[in-house]
Amino acid sequence: MLSPSLKSHIGQILNGTIQKVEAVSGGDISKAYCLYTPTQRFLCKINNDPSALKMFDTEKEGLKEINLSKAIAVPQVLGSGEFEGSSFLLMEFIETKKPNLKDMETFGHQLAQMHSFSVGDSFGWKQDNLIGSLPQSNAHHLEWTSFYVYERLIPQLQMAAHKKLLPIQQIPKENTLLKGCRRFFPEVKPALLHGDLWSGNYLVGTQGTPYLIDPAVYYGHAEVDMAMTRLFGGFTASFYDAYAEHFPLVEGVRERTDLYQLYYLLVHLNLFGKSYYPSVIGLLERYFISS
Repeated sequence: MLSPSLKSHIGQILNGTIQKVEAVSGGDISKAYCLYTPTQRFLCKINNDPSALKMFDTEKEGLKEINLSKAIAVPQVLGSGEFEGSSFLLMEFIETKKPNLKDMETFGHQLAQMHSFSVGDSFGWKQDNLIGSLPQSNAHHLEWTSFYVYERLIPQLQMAAHKKLLPIQQIPKENTLLKGCRRFFPEVKPALLHGDLWSGNYLVGTQGTPYLIDPAVYYGHAEVDMAMTRLFGGFTASFYDAYAEHFPLVEGVRERTDLYQLYYLLVHLNLFGKSYYPSVIGLLERYFISS
């Protein structure tokens, strides 16, 4: 719970008195609270880890980047900082509802518009960020395959080996990874990605407005976000149909979906352990080890 001094400090940022604090479920890494003032509600994330302020700052920058696209809504960030050993991120509170098919159709159109947004010719982003609580490198590359292998697959494979979650002999060589990916990766233009688009990272407001939250943004292949939506479910046919009006399926999408999901499965292996090993090794064997 918020300490009285932190509660007072955040109240000063809001120019109001916090009358009530309620815990909000859903946060795996940070604690989240709904803060009530006499006239409004706000969302506040709290984390006591020494690296939390950097995490919140990259989240704030990611939301700003998505907002630049003018394609889809994100919560307004009202402030962030550190106070008495606690880092915090303060945002508007979004009143949500269960999305209907029309809401998800709108979401599909707006996500496609975001994927049409780009600011340059290179893949990556202006800064590194996090995927869950793990570091995510966004060093710039001019070629998509190079970016995906060196900044996504190799760091997670090395981490899995270091944690003894993946035997070193089961990790494909660098050239094998590049060759395996190039078989299926087309030439693509950098698109703005959410970067961690599972069903827990979008909201639909009471007026039917889709919002993206908790981004791990960078510029990459639009199919990466779509592969993540299909990994754990939570997205409707109306969402996919609307999206496909802008980005029709391209040959090789099934294989690319596997290869893009491999990154997220490696992340889950490194975060949550051996239960994700069979899925990871299955994809490694299918696309790299037996090739």
